[in-house]
Amino acid sequence: MSSNDDGHFSYFAFGSNMLKQRLQFKNPSATFYSTGRLKDYELKFGYWRVGVTSAWKGAAATIEYCPGAEVWGVIWTMSNSNLSSLDNQEGVQRGIYSPLEVSVETEHGPILCRTYQMNNLIVDLPSPQYKKVVCLGAEENGLPTEYLNKLKSIETNGYSGPSLLDQLKI
Repeated sequence: MSSNDDGHFSYFAFGSNMLKQRLQFKNPSATFYSTGRLKDYELKFGYWRVGVTSAWKGAAATIEYCPGAEVWGVIWTMSNSNLSSLDNQEGVQRGIYSPLEVSVETEHGPILCRTYQMNNLIVDLPSPQYKKVVCLGAEENGLPTEYLNKLKSIETNGYSGPSLLDQLKI
């Protein structure tokens, strides 16, 4: 884990957790550190197994190794006391995501961060609500315009009912 001596760790968010309000919903210690770029990975959306549903009513974001690609996101500094709540949110114990340590490029130099990669990815489309939260997080934190436009162009599944977005009161 990318923990430092003061009881905090760095977390690289590339999906809905880029939005401060979403991340702090269950992880109140999260503090913005920087935006960053993860080289040799690409952003994907999917499920971890067939027939599963999500609170977002669509596929969730993950990263997949892909030489030459890049994923932009947000680096948060978090208290070690929120490590278990973050793991729970990402479904680590249920086998949905696995923690991964990655080196993220920032304007301050490379930062070693904890992030999460979906297990057994089955590619599918995110809901419009999930995509909205991802794009809001990218906008809120000033990710590059070119990358934001790429996020905005992601196709969705067209779902229009209630979702986790309703709990965030955005």
